[in-house]
Amino acid sequence: MDMSATTLSTSQNTTLMANAIRALAMDAVQAANSGHPGAPMGMAEIAVALWGRHLRHNPADPHWADRDRFVLSNGHGSMLIYALLHLSGYDLSLDEIKRFRQLHSKTPGHPEVGITPGVETTTGPLGQGLTNAVGLALAEKLLAHEFNRGAHRIVDHHTYVFLGDGCLMEGISHEACALAGAWKLNKLIALYDDNGISIDGQVDPWFIDDTPRRFAAYGWHVIDDVDGHDVQAVDAAIAQAKRSTDRPTLIVCKTTIGKGSPNRAGTAKVHGEALGVEEIRATRDALGWVHDPFVIPAEAYTAWDAREAGAALQRDWQARFEAYRAEHPELAAEFERRIRGELPAGFAQVAVDAAVAAHTKAETVATRKASQIALEAFTAALPELLGGSADLTGSNLTQTKSTPALRFDAATGEPNGGRHINYGVREFGMAAIMNGIALHGGYIPYGGTFLTFSDYSRNAIRMAALMKQRVIHVFTHDSIGLGEDGPTHQSIEHAASLRLIPNLDVWRPADTAETAVAWACALQSKHRPSALLLSRQNLPYAPKAGLEDIARGAYVLAEPSEVGLHKKPQAVIIATGSEVQLALHAQQLLAVQGIAVRVVSMPSTTVFDRQDAAYKTQVLPARLPRIAVEAGVTDFWWKYGCAAVVGIDTYGESAPAGVLFRHFGFTPENVAATVRAVLGH
Repeated sequence: MDMSATTLSTSQNTTLMANAIRALAMDAVQAANSGHPGAPMGMAEIAVALWGRHLRHNPADPHWADRDRFVLSNGHGSMLIYALLHLSGYDLSLDEIKRFRQLHSKTPGHPEVGITPGVETTTGPLGQGLTNAVGLALAEKLLAHEFNRGAHRIVDHHTYVFLGDGCLMEGISHEACALAGAWKLNKLIALYDDNGISIDGQVDPWFIDDTPRRFAAYGWHVIDDVDGHDVQAVDAAIAQAKRSTDRPTLIVCKTTIGKGSPNRAGTAKVHGEALGVEEIRATRDALGWVHDPFVIPAEAYTAWDAREAGAALQRDWQARFEAYRAEHPELAAEFERRIRGELPAGFAQVAVDAAVAAHTKAETVATRKASQIALEAFTAALPELLGGSADLTGSNLTQTKSTPALRFDAATGEPNGGRHINYGVREFGMAAIMNGIALHGGYIPYGGTFLTFSDYSRNAIRMAALMKQRVIHVFTHDSIGLGEDGPTHQSIEHAASLRLIPNLDVWRPADTAETAVAWACALQSKHRPSALLLSRQNLPYAPKAGLEDIARGAYVLAEPSEVGLHKKPQAVIIATGSEVQLALHAQQLLAVQGIAVRVVSMPSTTVFDRQDAAYKTQVLPARLPRIAVEAGVTDFWWKYGCAAVVGIDTYGESAPAGVLFRHFGFTPENVAATVRAVLGH
């Protein structure tokens, strides 16, 4: 059957576009002698269909608010997105492609947000990109419900995600995709590179899931058995997916990994290593690609160039936004503020008022309750605060009067305006979805679980820190103080472990004022995530002279004079959280014996470590021996030059909290005895 000239031209064009991706991928990986050419070569036609025909984006402005979001969840295939960004006109030069995986290039081994223009999220740990995409799509849906008015559709974009077998094998994909179905995220479209190959070879012996039926069970729309090397077929599947009004869509694209490589296509050999000079030569011959390495013909650039079309799309949106602004000026200003990630002008006063109110009331409550008290003020003042819990709402106390439960209409899929998400028992999924919400813009996500379950969330917490995203983790039941649930739930090493994550602020407040300040600091930390470690048990308020220095991570809480001993301190007791009260009581016991000590509360070691040397010396004078007290592992505290640490280096026990504290030596008497031993008394 003869093809018309137009059809032939289109076919030739798509082949040229796809082969440009293949050429750049194999050349860059070969130059670096490192990387993964298989996925980019195998997904080239899928990329042509999406990026060439559907993706609404503007290479000149990667941060345009209503752009479609694209996530490469199988981030090891990073040359796919780098090729797409370069070819379509983003600020990613051919020189950067040549510097693939080299120091300080814009083309690192896995895509990194903030490094490469057009990259929406840092991917590589498989399954998390897909989960970020769920968060991105949720944010779009909630913002559309909140800000769109009548015919004014200022938030109206899709989230597309490429994924592979590895993403689906990771358990987090189940957590995230089940939620995407429950939330009816109809503008989420996932394209699955079903090539049957992973690093170890054919996946059949270890991956036998019926993926289409699995996703159908989640409530997804599934388009199965699409030829991933047929641009027209993928194009039609995407068009069909975009018509969905109540379900996310999975498009199962059957592909051959390393398509085009005569001797390696369809094998694990092409997955994660350079093709080699001879195989690249053979691949060029097989594809009919006559150009030298890193040479892309002008007609390929022309076919891929999205700059003019992208600029027109954004101009059209901007005109529509100005019409929206004319009718809804306050909403428009609020939308712009929130997309910029700026807090309202009056937030600083709200933060001060919350801390002062806590100080004035001086309540004896658990710090998890202190957190809820602070959240009542902050969620009322910040409509962008989007809360949640991994099936522990009543224990984490993350819900407030301003944050009713988020629900979706069974018939329309529309959200009800709620701002508290029931994530179910999905700690890892919650953490990575929150990363996606933060990356989208417009919301500040926070979510709660028990501190010991931070182990489930840890890699997503690390990714938030790496990506510099404002995500807030509420971790309650922070120590043996939770009592009878026993060692499976009692955190021992978790505070120290979280403090090791660069760019993560960890707070373990001692009372209501410290908790309010911790929350304010977390909300103001635009470029880092925070973890709040909170007690189950009630903690008395610790009287303090002022509130200003709490935000510096550590401060002098009590001098010897405050317990009637008018002499210079002979030692410093450093304490966090529930152990601050032990330090204060030990200070009193020691004062009776004529021993003068200073008590320093250190709610955030990570924040304190960023203070200048003068302040650090002021709080912890070099001449004074230091004794740390925390119901956790002792190793962490030696970094502060401590002479002794009252801690716990074993797992806990199942018993009432008071019994456990005595059993493990967390008593004022033991702290006082430790100080005396250090001083030789």
